Amino acid sequence: PGSQTTLAQLGLPESFTPARLRLSTRMFPAEKVNEWEPLKVREKKVKKPSQLAVSGGDGVDQEMKDAPEGESYEDEEETIYEEDPTTDEGAVYPLRDGRVANWSCFFAFLTHVHNTLSPPLHTPILVIAQPTWTEQDHETLTQFFFEKFKTPAFCMMDSALAVCYAYGVQTATVVDVGHGKCDITAVNDFLVNSLGRGVAIPGCGGEGMTQRLFDLLGPKGFTKDICEQLKRSNICEILPPGTHLPSEADQGNGVVNPAAAASTGANGIGTGPRGSIAGQGGVPRGPGIGTEVGDDENYREIKDGEDNDGVLDVASIVASGKTSEFLAKKEREKAEKAAAKKAAADAAAVPKPIRLPNSQRLKATLHYDERRSLGEMNGNGKRAAEADGGAEGGEPKRQKTPEPVAADGGDTGTMSRKEERRRNRDNALFIRKDIEVGIERFKAVDNGILEHIADSIHRCILSVAEVSKRSELWDSMIILGNGSKIRGFKDALIGILTAKYLISPSSATIFTSELPSNFSTPLATGANTPLPHAQSQTPLSHHAGPSVNPLLLAATTASNPTLAPPGAQQAHLHSQLQLQHFHQQQQSHSSHGQSPTSIKVARIPEYFSEWKEVGSEEAAFLGAQVAAKVVFIVDQGLSKGFMSRTEYNDLGPQGIHEFGL
Repeated sequence: PGSQTTLAQLGLPESFTPARLRLSTRMFPAEKVNEWEPLKVREKKVKKPSQLAVSGGDGVDQEMKDAPEGESYEDEEETIYEEDPTTDEGAVYPLRDGRVANWSCFFAFLTHVHNTLSPPLHTPILVIAQPTWTEQDHETLTQFFFEKFKTPAFCMMDSALAVCYAYGVQTATVVDVGHGKCDITAVNDFLVNSLGRGVAIPGCGGEGMTQRLFDLLGPKGFTKDICEQLKRSNICEILPPGTHLPSEADQGNGVVNPAAAASTGANGIGTGPRGSIAGQGGVPRGPGIGTEVGDDENYREIKDGEDNDGVLDVASIVASGKTSEFLAKKEREKAEKAAAKKAAADAAAVPKPIRLPNSQRLKATLHYDERRSLGEMNGNGKRAAEADGGAEGGEPKRQKTPEPVAADGGDTGTMSRKEERRRNRDNALFIRKDIEVGIERFKAVDNGILEHIADSIHRCILSVAEVSKRSELWDSMIILGNGSKIRGFKDALIGILTAKYLISPSSATIFTSELPSNFSTPLATGANTPLPHAQSQTPLSHHAGPSVNPLLLAATTASNPTLAPPGAQQAHLHSQLQLQHFHQQQQSHSSHGQSPTSIKVARIPEYFSEWKEVGSEEAAFLGAQVAAKVVFIVDQGLSKGFMSRTEYNDLGPQGIHEFGL
């Protein structure tokens, strides 16, 4: 479950697919305290017509003779309840930034998901746990699932670990950008590193970007809902660091309307005089004389010497005595055609203006949907229900007999009201509108969101105790979450990480880091110059001297042992053992744990073809499917991947900490 959306699925398909059930993680208060409804229930007053006639046993209407004459009959009001599946008015979200804020509402929501899936009795359950959930939260959920749903087996898996299962990597840095927060986790050999983990970093999710757009565009009349739709559109983009924002001076060569430019030769930008094709040396376009698709005037005169089929009548030309004039006209016609072709070629050689990409356009048009509630007027000025009634033939007439009862015991009036609500929901809730947005669409994260996430990633990786794994964590970055769907988010984040923390492999610091810090390097003081009387010292004492670098001696004698001084074989072996022992203690002295030399983004496997279209932002659900198949089908509890009903009865909810992946 997520703070805004919950994904669920019953069973495991042969080929893992995206979630079949998507529900908003919200509930609505019911009439009683601590009771919840999945949809908003509205109370509505309707007029119930008074019955002036009753139906007899034989189906013939009979008049009410006991009613006094002259008395008026007023319509009675009836209270009905209808569900509104489109509104979130009064909704309660049990999860806030991943934390459970309302347990009663959360339990009611889990019950609603379980009832919607309607699984069989003996169905195991796997739940993806949020990083913010504590051990007590795990125990509470374990008790709820076993006591409420009587499940035979239950497994709780960390969300970052599920992502690693989806990508098929055992070591990775998982950056999960959610609705109102961001989680950063370092996973080392399928083990979650809790030390230094960035849990629920506030203000670094999709809601923070929407709020930033609202702060910029709110004074221009933009609502929070429009800003949310702008963030999800293609025109909202996060540019790489250092990219120049478009300005009015950069818009001189763009084409706003390519169709107008193709037909009229105009650039389609702004108003004012438009340059003609003829003025540019080309042939005007369009029908008529002297155009590209018409006939020129000289050629029309020559047609007098042709027949109806367009074939030259040589006999008539010779008989007229104007053969020389005809030949001169033909030569002049060829020269004019050659000049026209040359002018057209010169005009075609001029580079045509191209359509600017979104990152270079000063303004762009946003197509958004304005939401209308059920009680508001539609485009015709009438209520949606009245518009439907008028389409069927005007106002409904008062009935003299009660509504008939359906054969299955249902009321046809209730069925008609459901159909009316369906028409209202489908036809009268959203209105399509357009609005122009400036360069504010590029500033969704200019309040420091990416910098904050980059700093948290650096601290999380430095918190890994195994120094040799840090470079692998930098080379296996996984950025996911619905908050990262905004265009250019991942590239901009990698760009900031590269600019702030990446170092070049050819820098001089690499060589100095290769030398262990507890070994001294020779200094140019003359103290390390060998003296003649030092030849009498034993090789062991020579190597043990603090002024000699054993790395230099080992590198010299390893490739050519004959260069070692006489009797130094034992000392050489001793120094190699010392170096080997030192490497075992330091794991690997060649890893650069402080700053990375490369930063790479991991790719999801391509054999999950169904996930190529939807993207990898919800890859945690894919990892949950893979883990469920491994734990419940392949492993079947041998490695204590899940907690069975028998083990729950013996250990209680506290035993969930001994099980899991």
